[in-house]
Amino acid sequence: MLAPKDFLDALSGTASRLFSGDTPLPKSEIESQFKALLQSGFSKLDLVSREEFDSQMVVLARTRARLESLEAKVAELEAKLNPVADAE
Repeated sequence: MLAPKDFLDALSGTASRLFSGDTPLPKSEIESQFKALLQSGFSKLDLVSREEFDSQMVVLARTRARLESLEAKVAELEAKLNPVADAE
């Protein structure tokens, strides 16, 4: 995995080379080189797509709701098993 500082250093170095050349590159060439650099850097990072993130948020919400339901049932069963503790 590429460290964020290394990624930014590579991006900065590429930008310096692109803009300090003797012959200026066309805008489309600069865009394509930056896009390739960014894609390369992002592929080395541990990222997930927005769709995967949203999907996992739905799973987490369902799991949290199920956990809360189970906790309530356990508390109810404990109350039934220990009625004396509740009376005190």
